[in-house]
Formats: sequence, C-alpha cells, structure tokens
Amino acid sequence: MKIRTSLATLATTALLAAGVATPAQAADPEPLGNQSLAAVLTSDGNQFDGNAADFDILTEAVLAVLAAKPDSPVSVLTDGDVPLTAFAPTDLSFRLLAKDLSGRFQWSEKQVFQTLVDAVGVDAIEQVLLYHVIPGATIDSKAALQSDGVALDTAQGGQVTVDVLAPRLGIVQLRDADRNDVDPFLKPGKLDINKGNKQIAHGIFLVLRPLDL
Repeated sequence: MKIRTSLATLATTALLAAGVATPAQAADPEPLGNQSLAAVLTSDGNQFDGNAADFDILTEAVLAVLAAKPDSPVSVLTDGDVPLTAFAPTDLSFRLLAKDLSGRFQWSEKQVFQTLVDAVGVDAIEQVLLYHVIPGATIDSKAALQSDGVALDTAQGGQVTVDVLAPRLGIVQLRDADRNDVDPFLKPGKLDINKGNKQIAHGIFLVLRPLDL
C-alpha cells in the first residue's frame, strides 16, 4: 500500500506541475465508479482469438504475472478503487514485439504469448506491464490531447512522455525509454476504455519499452 501511495503521489505531482487537471481539480466532477480494468479485460471470456485489435495477450500477461507473483504491483489493476490510467497494447502490437525479439512473426496469439514468456520471462513482463500504468490519475482522451510534452511517471518507475502530433486529428504518440524503436500511438476507436470509472485505459499500437531492447 505504501508503494501504491508513493507512486500515486508522484504521478499526481507530475500532472499538476505540467498543468494537466487531475479528477480532483475538475469543475463539478461526477463521481467515478470502481469497476477495475482487470474486470474489463476479462469480460469477454479471457480467451485467445484471431482478432488482432483486441487485448487478449495483454490480459494473459496480467494473469500470468499475478499467478506467478500474487503480490505484484500489477494487482493494482484489480482494485477499482485505485485511480490510474493504463495504456493497452493491442494483440498485433505484441505480435510485432515478439517478432522483434525472436525474428519470427507468429499468427497464433497463444504462440506469441509463449514466445514473449520464453524470451524475457515473467519478471520482465511484469516490468513492461507496470511501464504501461500511470497511477494516481484518471486521464481521459480529452486531457491527453491537452498534455503535449508532459512526462508521466509510471508504476515501473520510468517515464512516458506525451507527444501530441496533431490535436485536431487526435494523433498522439507516447515516447518511451527505447530510443531505437518506433514509439507507440494512441489508437483511435480504442480510447477511454472503462470511462466513468477511476481506472481508465487507452488502446495503443505498439508496446511501450521501459529500456533499450
């Protein structure tokens, strides 16, 4: 709990310093619900399929980490009372990461997941997942478009910087710690997942990398 509180404080401080409104600052904010992102991710039956645009591999990665490490900070995704924003890579994003790591493109989501586990291990997957979580603030897509240049503190301990390339078109790129890769983009049509709750997610194309892979 002390770790979560500290991370939440860091994230909120960063947003305040950058001039980004947090939920507590919003004028006449509506009460937010407490449905967790874990509940949303597992709501479709938690199965691999052939849809490259959803989040099955992400879901399995979260479950694998929690099965191996029940006390992992990743468990914050199961607690809908804790405000946070998560960036959710699509299944295609993980396929491209697996190809980058293994040199082979795999069509089966199950094979992609196993390739990632074999290549980096559960501990590394945990760190990658935490790098996609911004604790302490519910940042909707409207706020994201007003956050150009803001450096967000992640639950992994690193930072992700928001780069609003075209505000009118909603084109937003997230700058990660790997300077050699193509940085992920927010994915139109997959934004504000779980909106109205304290935990919100935005789909992204490509996976945020907490270090130079």
